[in-house]
Amino acid sequence: MLYHLLYPLHDKVHAFNVFRYITFRFASAILTALLISFVFGPWVIRKLKELKVGQQIRQDGPESHYNKAGTPTMGGILILFAVVVPTLLWSDLTNRYVWLILAVTLAFGAIGFYDDYLKVVRKKSEGLKPRYKFGLQVSVALMIGVLLYFNPLDPYRTMLSIPFLKAWTINLFWFYIPFVVLVLVGSSNAVNLTDGLDGLAIGLVGIAAGANAILVYVTGNRVFANYLQVMYLHGTAELTVFCGALMGASLGFLWYNSHPAEVFMGDVGSLSLGGALGMLAILTKHEIILVIVGGIFVIEALSVIFQVASFKSCGRRIFKMAPVHHHFEEIGWTESKVIVRFWLLGIILALVGLSTLKLR
Repeated sequence: MLYHLLYPLHDKVHAFNVFRYITFRFASAILTALLISFVFGPWVIRKLKELKVGQQIRQDGPESHYNKAGTPTMGGILILFAVVVPTLLWSDLTNRYVWLILAVTLAFGAIGFYDDYLKVVRKKSEGLKPRYKFGLQVSVALMIGVLLYFNPLDPYRTMLSIPFLKAWTINLFWFYIPFVVLVLVGSSNAVNLTDGLDGLAIGLVGIAAGANAILVYVTGNRVFANYLQVMYLHGTAELTVFCGALMGASLGFLWYNSHPAEVFMGDVGSLSLGGALGMLAILTKHEIILVIVGGIFVIEALSVIFQVASFKSCGRRIFKMAPVHHHFEEIGWTESKVIVRFWLLGIILALVGLSTLKLR
C-alpha cells in the first residue's frame, strides 16, 4: 500500500526512491511487525484473559507444565495481524505471489482458529475432530496445488530442484498436486507439534523466516540466481517482504511467549506459520531445503510418528514422551535448556540449508 502510494512520487520527492528496493521494504516490514506486536500485544493478552481463553494442559504431559493451565492462548491472532499488515503496507500488491502466501497463511490460520475456538471458548476438550481438521487442511492444500499446477505463467511449476547438485531437477508432472498437499499439510502440522514449550516454535519460525528471506531473494534476483545456479523465478523476490514481516512478528511474539510465557500462540498461530513456511518453499522450489532449514520441525513430527508406530506395532515407546522436546524434559533437561539448544540446532540447520546455494 505504501509502496503504491509513495513510490510513484519519487520523481518529485527523491527520498521515495528507496521504495523500489526490496531490502529497504524488507527491513521496514520487520520494524513494522515489531511495532505492531509491542503496541497491540498487551491489549491482546488482556482481552484473552478477560474472555478466559486459557490453555488446557494435557494430563499425560510433563508435570512441570501443569502450572501453565489457564495461560491465555490464541495469541496467534496477534502474529497474523503483525504479519499481514506489514506485508500489505510494504509489498508490491500487484505481485501474485504475495496474495498466494497471504491466502494460505490466513486459510490455515482460520482452521486453527476454529479448532482453538471449540477447545477454549466452547470448552470442547477435543476441539475440531482430527479427521475434520486434517480434511480442511488437505482441502486448502489441494486447491493451492491445482491452482499452481495449471498456472501458465510459471514454466517450472511441476519441477522439484535437488540441492547440492547443478541443474538437477525432477519433473513431478501430475504428482505435483499431491506433493504440494504433502508439503503444506506436513509443515503446518510439524510446527503445531513443535509448539509445546515456551518460545520454542516461534523462535524456530523466526530462524526459518530469516533463512527463507535469503532464499526467496536469491531465487527472484536474476543476477544472484544465475551466479548461484538456482532456478530464477520472476517475482518471487517480493516474498522477501513477507519473510521480513514473519521475522518481525516472530520476534515480537517471542517477547511475550518466552519462558515463562504470558501467552501461547494456539493452533491459529502454529498452523498458519507452518503453512506459510511450506508455501514459501513451494513457490521458490526449495521444498527439499525446507526439510533442512526446518529440520527441528521435521524431527519433532517424526518423533511422534515413530512413537505411535512403535507403540501400536510392538507395545513399546521409543521416547519417554513425544514430541521429542518432552523426552529431553523427562530425562532431566530444564525447559529453558531444551528451548535454547533446539534454537541453536535450528540456526545450524538454517546455515546448512543456505550453504546448498553455493555447494552445487
